[in-house]
Parts: sequence; structure tokens; C-alpha cells
Amino acid sequence: MLRICSLFVPIMMAAVAARAEVLTGTPRVIDGDTLAFGPRHVRLMGIDAPELAQRCGTGAGWACGQWARGQMVRLTGRRQVVCEGAEYDRYRRLIARCRVGQTDLGAAMVTAGAAMAYLRYSQAYLVQDRAAHAAGRGIWSGPMQSPAAFRAAERQGKARSDSAPPVGCAIKGNISARGRIYHLPGQPGYAATRISPSRGERWFCSEAEARAAGWRAARR
Repeated sequence: MLRICSLFVPIMMAAVAARAEVLTGTPRVIDGDTLAFGPRHVRLMGIDAPELAQRCGTGAGWACGQWARGQMVRLTGRRQVVCEGAEYDRYRRLIARCRVGQTDLGAAMVTAGAAMAYLRYSQAYLVQDRAAHAAGRGIWSGPMQSPAAFRAAERQGKARSDSAPPVGCAIKGNISARGRIYHLPGQPGYAATRISPSRGERWFCSEAEARAAGWRAARR
């Protein structure tokens, strides 16, 4: 019986390894922890980068989500990226460790302070996370909200209706991948635009107020 079991174990291990998927190519960078190989999306295992609309620091803060994406663009460039994983998230993204040559992209992002170790799922980058935090690099340079907390606040904000703006203040200050844009009543897309204060979005009472705060007008 022992002999049969000893033969069975390597067979089972081979079967598990066979389920791993490898994607190779020059991907498009979605954000600081997500890549796209054509229609296939990959979520880097063990890290959590700021969302594109997220800002870090105090007051108006700085666009750490956009910065984190820029760091991933710099790391990948137009070079060959290899991603390998065997699990998928609820959005059907492959959860994978990715590398460029010998550089582990997850480790590089956490080391640069462009992402945090996603300890809820993995401790693979705990050492890099602690070092970046101690050195105050990137997102650790000041106060920050974890990406997970930011997403939760965003979901709560979307669940609330924004149909009742302050009296006389109907201009919508929206934040997206295109930047800070304000929308006037009657413009295309105005009704579909939702305001989420947790993301730093807000209402304005005049175009002058919106421009002074750093928003630009939507295309008419």
C-alpha cells in the first residue's frame, strides 16, 4: 500500500501543476496591480495598489493611484512579461506572479511603495512592505487609506443617491482616469455621473469655483 501511495503523490502534484496558466507578452497596464494581455486580465498576486482615482496624503492629497500605474508602466515598458498562476478572482482575472526577466513585478511595486502587500491573501511581500513603510517610500510618505478601504467607501458612496445636491450647487466634480472634470446640468452624461465624496468628488456652485479647485470642464 505504501508503494502505491508513494507513486500516487507525484501523479497528484503533476496534475496540480498542469492547471497552472502562463500568459506571456507585452501587456497593457490597467492600474498598479492589473495587466491585460489582449482580452485576458491578470491581477498580480499578493499586492494591492491604490485605485486609479485614489489620492493619498492630507487635504487634496496627491494622485497616488495614477502614480502607481505609472510605476507599473515604467517597470513593464514594452518588455516581455511572463505571468503564471492557477487561480481566478470573481472577475475571472488570473491571479498570478508576474516578472520581467528576473524582476518580480509584485516585489518591485511593493519595494517602491507603489503598492502594499495584500496580507489578507498572501505574505509573499511582507518583508518588502515593511521596508517601504519604514523608509516612507511612495504611498507611505504620508497618511493613506488602504486600497481595500477605499473600494469599500466607494461602494458605499455609490449606494447612496446623489439626487439632492446642495441648493444652487448643481455642478458635478467627477474624478476619473482622465482627471478631475466638472459636468454642467444638461450636458451629455450629466445624469449618469455619480458623485462619491469618499473619492474626493464634490459639488460646485459655479464654474469659477470648480476651476479654482483644479477641475476642468467636460467636453461639450
